[in-house]
Amino acid sequence: MANQEQVLIVGGGVIGLLTAFNLASAGRSVLLLDRSGLGQEASWAGGGIVSPLYPWRYSPAVTALAHWSQDFYPRLAEQLFATTGVDPQVHTTGLYWLDLEDEAEALAWAERENRPLRAVNLSAVQEAVPVLGEGFARAIYMENVANVRNPRLIKALRTALEALPNVAIMEHCEVSGFVLEGQRIVGVQTSIGEVRAYQVVLTAGAWSGELLKTVGLELPVEPVKGQMILYKCEADFLPSMVLAKGRYAIPRRDGHILVGSTLEHEGFDKTPTLSALESLKASAVELIPALAHAEVVGHWAGLRPGSPEGIPYIGQVPGIEGLWLNCGHYRNGLVLAPASCQLFADLLLGREPLIDPAPYAPAGRI
Repeated sequence: MANQEQVLIVGGGVIGLLTAFNLASAGRSVLLLDRSGLGQEASWAGGGIVSPLYPWRYSPAVTALAHWSQDFYPRLAEQLFATTGVDPQVHTTGLYWLDLEDEAEALAWAERENRPLRAVNLSAVQEAVPVLGEGFARAIYMENVANVRNPRLIKALRTALEALPNVAIMEHCEVSGFVLEGQRIVGVQTSIGEVRAYQVVLTAGAWSGELLKTVGLELPVEPVKGQMILYKCEADFLPSMVLAKGRYAIPRRDGHILVGSTLEHEGFDKTPTLSALESLKASAVELIPALAHAEVVGHWAGLRPGSPEGIPYIGQVPGIEGLWLNCGHYRNGLVLAPASCQLFADLLLGREPLIDPAPYAPAGRI
C-alpha cells in the first residue's frame, strides 16, 4: 500500500505545478508527471491576462475564483521571485475594452461586484494609448488589471518545486490509464510502467476528459485551439492592454506585444495556420496601426481545456476513492490558478475551504 502522504499529480501545466507546490508546502510527498515538458501546452501558449476577457459574462463560480486570484497574484509573484530568483513579471497595465455590445451589462456588473471598471472618454484613451487605431466610439477601463508572463511563471514554479525535497518530477512520461483495486485508485499506467500513489490528481488540461474515459467517466472537457502572434516593439510602445472585437493586445515589460486569439474546435491538432496568422495580423493592425510595420517574431497554437460555462472541476471524483480533479479551466487557467489550487489543497488536506467548493464539485457534473 502506498504512503498515505503521497500524492501523484497527472499534468504539469500551471494548475498541476501550483497544486504540487501547495500540497508539497503543506508537507505532502508529491510526484508530478507530464506527457511532454512542464507547462508546454496551454500554460505556455496563453496570453496571461489576470482577468477573464469579459468578466461580467461569467457565472459567480468563475468570478469568485477570479477575484481571489487577481488579489493574490502580486503576492505569489513576489514570493516566487524572492525564493527562486525568477520574476514571473506580473505587470499591471490596466485594460481598455473598446466598442462593447454589452457595455451596460459590464458597468452594472462592476457596480454590483465593486470592481473598478468605468466608462472613459475616447479622447482620454487616445491620450493614454497614443498608438491606438482610429474609428472606435466607446471605451471602458479597469485600471488594476495585470498580465503575467506565463513562461516565466512556469519557470519560477518549476524552480520552486525542484528546491523542495518532497517533490519528484517526471517529464515525457505519458499516463494512459489508472490502476484500480476495487473502487479505489492506487496509481496510474504510464509509458514507463505502473506508478503507485495513495491519491491521484488529474490536472491534465485538455487531455483530462480522455483520461477519465479509461475509468468509464464522461468529463465534458475538450480541446479548444487558440492561436497567438507575437511582435517586438520598444519597451514603452503600448502602455496598456486593449481589447476589441474579441481580439486583444498585451504588452510585456520588454516591448513584446502578444495579439490573440482564435477559438477553434479542431480536436488535438495544434498546427498554426496561415489563415489564423492573417486574421490575427489584421486584428493587430486594426487595434494598433503601427504594428503593420512591426515584425511578427512568433506564431503558435495551444489547446485550452474547454468546459461547460468555463467552470473548472475541483474536488474528489464520486464513486472512485483516491481520484481527484483540478481541471477544465477553459480560457482562464492562468487567471484562476491561485484560487483553484488553494481551494483544491484545502479540500484534499481537509482544511476550511477558502470559498464555497460546491459549484466546482465533480459530483453531479460528470
